Amino acid sequence: MSVRPFTWIFGLCLWCATTSAQDPIFSQFYAAPLQLNPAFAGSSHAPRVGMAYRNQWTGFNNAYRTYAAFYEQTIERLNTGIGFNIEGDDAGNGILRTLRASALFSYRLQLTEHLAIKIGAEAGVHQTALDWDKLIFPDQLDPLQGPVITTSELRPDLTNKSLIDLSAGFLAISQRFWLGLGLKHLNTPDQGLLLINDNLARGLPIRYTISGGMELPLGRSNKGGMSSFMSPNLLFASQGPYRQVNVGAYLAVGPLFGGAWFRHTLSNVDAAIFLVGFRQDMFKLGFSYDMTLSQLASRAGGTYEVTLGLFFDRGRKRPLNWNDCGKMFR
Repeated sequence: MSVRPFTWIFGLCLWCATTSAQDPIFSQFYAAPLQLNPAFAGSSHAPRVGMAYRNQWTGFNNAYRTYAAFYEQTIERLNTGIGFNIEGDDAGNGILRTLRASALFSYRLQLTEHLAIKIGAEAGVHQTALDWDKLIFPDQLDPLQGPVITTSELRPDLTNKSLIDLSAGFLAISQRFWLGLGLKHLNTPDQGLLLINDNLARGLPIRYTISGGMELPLGRSNKGGMSSFMSPNLLFASQGPYRQVNVGAYLAVGPLFGGAWFRHTLSNVDAAIFLVGFRQDMFKLGFSYDMTLSQLASRAGGTYEVTLGLFFDRGRKRPLNWNDCGKMFR
């Protein structure tokens, strides 16, 4: 009985919250750059496939789960990059599901030997689905028998909605720094499933993402392989009433990498993020843990992410005009 009331309250809150929802953002944003900014399409000079899984607040029963898979590559002779991204989000143990599938394009303009800008665009489909049968309402809770089958609540006519979703982005990248701006949901697609005050729910707010960082070389491995470096970086995201800032650093030493970040919502401390991982040949594997520091810590527990990248660049030389600091994303 202790979990069931939470289930319907949580489900209804999520359902109503679709009028001002917040996109999930991976703590390992560098391992899923297409989620961050379409200008990152083609950030690796050879084709790559990436996958990511996030389980947020493990103290609850599958409260939020986010997963993504993407493909990207650059087309060197055209100075362009292309990508395909699929992202899903399950909230409330599958009560509310969101699926996004999109194609991305970027164009790279080399301004000087050490400075380039990229402009990106993204178009796709945004689908929201509500599993009405998983909701439990107050009139279904019997003090003796627990949840019962019948309810007086009426099933809405619409429990599934698919819409076109458009995004854009900008990225400046040099030998030592990078700075990007991502604009998600430019057409503010209406993903709401409820009528509020006889009007359709508001559209999904535009998400503004500013990200930037530096790359500080620490030398090369003894075998002349992968270089060692440190990358202090910052991520700021704003969507509707929600804000977040991630500040920290990524460290790579040969095939091993790690890092630590601090996330703040501007109104309260949120989490400390810790990363470990390794890269060997074409494989790159990362594991991160978000230690919740807010008042939810005692109940919500932490958050973990697992990311996997497959880089098809063995035996390929890096293009001469790619003199940039994008190793963190590769």
